[in-house]
Amino acid sequence: MKFVSWNVNGLRACMGKGFMESFNEMDADFFCLQETKLQPDQISLDLPGYYQFWNSAEKKGYSGTAIFTKHEPLSVNYGIDVERHDHEGRVITLEYPDFYLVDVYVPNVRRELERLEYRMDWEDCFRDYLVSLDKHKPVIVCGDMNVAHEEIDLKNYKTNRGNAGFTDEERAKMTELLEAGFADTFRYFYPDLTGAYSWWSYMFHAREKNTGWRIDYFLCSKRFCENLEDSMIYPQYLGSDHCPVAITTK
Repeated sequence: MKFVSWNVNGLRACMGKGFMESFNEMDADFFCLQETKLQPDQISLDLPGYYQFWNSAEKKGYSGTAIFTKHEPLSVNYGIDVERHDHEGRVITLEYPDFYLVDVYVPNVRRELERLEYRMDWEDCFRDYLVSLDKHKPVIVCGDMNVAHEEIDLKNYKTNRGNAGFTDEERAKMTELLEAGFADTFRYFYPDLTGAYSWWSYMFHAREKNTGWRIDYFLCSKRFCENLEDSMIYPQYLGSDHCPVAITTK
């Protein structure tokens, strides 16, 4: 099976930049979106053969997640069951017989780190949520996690140390999550690969120069790794400042 995750940075804008062509070409069993920036009644997507699940932020034009899947789930959960974190449309969980699929758009701490305290609380609650799922069956979690975990995960790690997405605090929370029983699927296959990024600034021709960050992930329960075939990044798809990431399973 093929799982794709993509922060589209506004789905309506992405639709005007070839989203449907990209969607059809990737032909995923599960297609997870982040930062849809819309309410479900603001768009009508005709996706034959796909079930659609949307979680929109209460604030219009902000955040939001969606999953399109060929496989009907056993159950669907929106949010992480923590009231203070469940107003921004950041998480959708689909349950299947052999795994949970979690689509997440992790809060950005913003330029002056104004949301860092909120982010730390979010990280603890989100990790607890994933661990609680993992007690029942393996978890696949994908999305924009808004952190470059290691120096290898961004081009200019020296000058970005302490900036949003590369603070010691955010990186430590990703380490905690992995130590709680999860694997970074891309590093599972490609532990030393450099120049592999999923987000580029719109400024300074960053994408042209591949001056990027890897902040979009597929993680999974460590015991699920034996089911993986590959983990991929698709920089050729240009509809957003992020590119899609994907895994295939046996």
